[in-house]
Amino acid sequence: MAKSNYITRAGYQALDQELKYLWKEERPRVTQAVSEAAAMGDRSENAEYIYGKRRLREIDRRVRFLTKRLAALTIVDPSPQQVGKVFFGAWVKVEDDNGQEYIYRLVGPDEFDPSKKWISIDSPVARALIGKRIDDEIHVMTPNGEVTYYILDIRYTPF
Repeated sequence: MAKSNYITRAGYQALDQELKYLWKEERPRVTQAVSEAAAMGDRSENAEYIYGKRRLREIDRRVRFLTKRLAALTIVDPSPQQVGKVFFGAWVKVEDDNGQEYIYRLVGPDEFDPSKKWISIDSPVARALIGKRIDDEIHVMTPNGEVTYYILDIRYTPF
């Protein structure tokens, strides 16, 4: 399944900040350290030099990825027409058959974070939630079988 190119404004800004930090601060600092390590002589057994070159490759790889990814992303801001329905960026409170409540936020694949209960818009739960309203019921197939959730609340600001 292809990754969605949607992202919240805050998510975009975080990736953009990371790119700027890597390019303007981290890379020049590591480049300077590699240059100093190279001046010490034998590079084949120089741990600072070897580590620095490896770190530069990691930074360059991440910079290339972020540059391409940021160009492909579409920032999605909530609109007043979305109120009352689940769309990208929503916080949704659901309850399962056992009475257990969960709060999820639907975000782009670049910003999902299980520790915050932010789920990717590409996930089965998010796909089932899209377009639904309060009191709607959704069914999601999980590795343990089908799970039913009831939508209790929908917001476009944190609970």
